[in-house]
Formats: sequence, structure tokens, C-alpha cells
Amino acid sequence: MKPVCREILNDVIEQACAVQQIPAPTFSEERRADYVEKQFVQIGLQPERDAVGNILARIPGGKKRPLILSAHLDTVHPGKKNLDIHRNAERITGPGIGDNSISVAVLLGVAKLLHGEDLPGDLWLVANVAEEGLGNLIGMEAVVNRFADQPAAYIVLEGMGLGLIYHRGLGVNRYRIVVETPGGHSWGDYGMPSAIHELAQLITRITRFNLPKRPRTTLNVGVIEGGTTVNTIADQAWMELDLRSEDERMLKKLVGQVKQRVHTFDRPGVLVTMQEIGNRPAGEIPPTHPLVQAAQQCLAKEGITPTLEIGSTDANMPLSRGYPAICIGLTRGSNAHTNDEYILLEPLETGIRQLICLLERSWKLPGNQSV
Repeated sequence: MKPVCREILNDVIEQACAVQQIPAPTFSEERRADYVEKQFVQIGLQPERDAVGNILARIPGGKKRPLILSAHLDTVHPGKKNLDIHRNAERITGPGIGDNSISVAVLLGVAKLLHGEDLPGDLWLVANVAEEGLGNLIGMEAVVNRFADQPAAYIVLEGMGLGLIYHRGLGVNRYRIVVETPGGHSWGDYGMPSAIHELAQLITRITRFNLPKRPRTTLNVGVIEGGTTVNTIADQAWMELDLRSEDERMLKKLVGQVKQRVHTFDRPGVLVTMQEIGNRPAGEIPPTHPLVQAAQQCLAKEGITPTLEIGSTDANMPLSRGYPAICIGLTRGSNAHTNDEYILLEPLETGIRQLICLLERSWKLPGNQSV
């Protein structure tokens, strides 16, 4: 394969800035998808858009099993957010630049670098939707439904975290819990149950759960809404709850505890309902898996000590079905999901070389016979 040259690196940086300037909140990625599609065409590929909005482009290769290389299009930031970007010789700062504009740019850079090369097998480049928030990985789910066990590996790109190898998918369950009461006037109907008061008590009870540190298990109330006016007894209030655990059995146990606690608050005059709004399945491949070993070797080749991690990424979907998959970082940075999110430019070349090395080795994985 061609080496990573300065021209490709500069192109990736410019593409990252261009991608970052296109709003792409989860479920509204169309404009960014349009841009990526046009870039693939200019490179000489024939991209397609699937039913959920993913953009896929194939670089044809030999008879080895194909590889899937993906980067998610969406960002946590709303469509009307100020996307101002700041650049200097060392870093680029701006909302969404690391998560995940730089990865989308690298996807395009790989397309330009490898188009026309004599590859051992097909390389499918996927710019997918719905990785963030309540997207529930429906973009990657569509990809996995289509390709199933055909690929030798699914390789997922995230902008930051160079040196990290996510080979374990963190299980995540999310719920919206709604409390409804008759409501009333704050003075005239004093003593009637308030949906806000009930919800506050429920949150207090839930956050007192004694969660284990091992396996690491967490809960978070991320959103609360309810009520109408300051002098009204609230007739409705709701929260969004995020539950996570390294161990799927522990996660199921925690979900059961929350449901039991919710049930105790449901009584005449107080209706409490719990609806699942998110489910990211868990899964993993062992550290001894050849794909994980290959990723570690490519980092070591660059003088980087690899760190094996668990996380909630697009890799969850193929991992949950037993398919070989990992997620890797491309550069270093910080302040993800904020206005001050930034990436460092100097490590980016190393990150891209690591990726090219991993693609080469993934076609050589044991069991990747010609098809």
C-alpha cells in the first residue's frame, strides 16, 4: 500500500475542518452525508446510500474476505450550534472536530490513498448515522445486518484516543421515566401529590443504590423536565436515565432494581411509567484474538504502548453478534462534546499509519481464506 504522504495528511486536515462545519446532529446527518457522498464520487468511487442514511463506498480488491472501515457522521451538538473553529500549527479546536469529524476525514483520506491499489480483498468504507445519544447504533446495525459474518473484521474509527483499542462493547440501557398526577393549585390544592416532588424522591432513592466498582457499573439522570408554572402543582414530570455496566448480568440486575423502585411509587393518584429509549448491546472479543493482537502490533510498531479498553461505540453492534470488531483512536485530544473540543495534529500521521498497518494485517488474519 502507498505510504502516508504529506499531501494526504494535509488533505485529511482540510477535510476535517470542512466536515466539522456541516451540522450533523443525530437523526439529521443528511447534509454531512451528502458531502461525503460527493467526495467519494470525486475520488472515483461509486457510493450508495442505504435505507437509514449510511453512505457506503467499495474499493474493489481480490478474493480475500472484505473489511468494513467505518466512521460515524453524527455529533452530539444541535443543528443551530455555533460551529466556530480555531486552528494553529499544533491543534484544531471546535465542537465535534474530534468526535467525529477527523474520523470521517480519515475515511476519505483512506479512500484517496487506496483507490486503484491492488488490495487483497474488498474494502468497504462506511460513513454511518446514529452513533451518538439516542441513535441506538441503528446506522451500524444496518451495516451489520447487511454484511453479517462476511467481513474478516469490522474496524471502527474514533477521532481521539490514539493508543486505545476498544475490543469490549459496554452494555448501555436508557429509560424515560414519567410521573403523572392530577396536579392543582399550589395553595388551594396543597397536599395533592406533585409529579415533580415524586420524581425528585424517586431520583433520590435510585441514586442511593450501592453500585459495585467491579464490575464497574454506573447510573446517571441526564435530563429532567416537568411542571408548568411556579404556582402549579405539577401534573407531569419525567427524567432520562442512563445505566451502564461492564457485566451484562449486572446491568440486567440494575435494570430490575430500578423497575422495582419505580413500581413502589406507582399508586392511586400517582402514575409512574418506565419506557426503554436506548439499548446498546454488549459484546467482546478476547485480548488474544488475532484482530486485537494485530492492532497492538501496529501501535507498537509506531512506538505506542497499546491500552485495551471497554467502551460504548459502533463496535458494540458487531461484537454483540460475535463478529470480530474493534474501535481505534486516530490522534490525541480532549474536551469531547464541548465547545472547546480539540485534536492535536502532530500525532495524526502516526494514527493514520497505524490504521493502514491494521488494514494490511486484517486481510492476513487466520481464517481469512479466499472467497
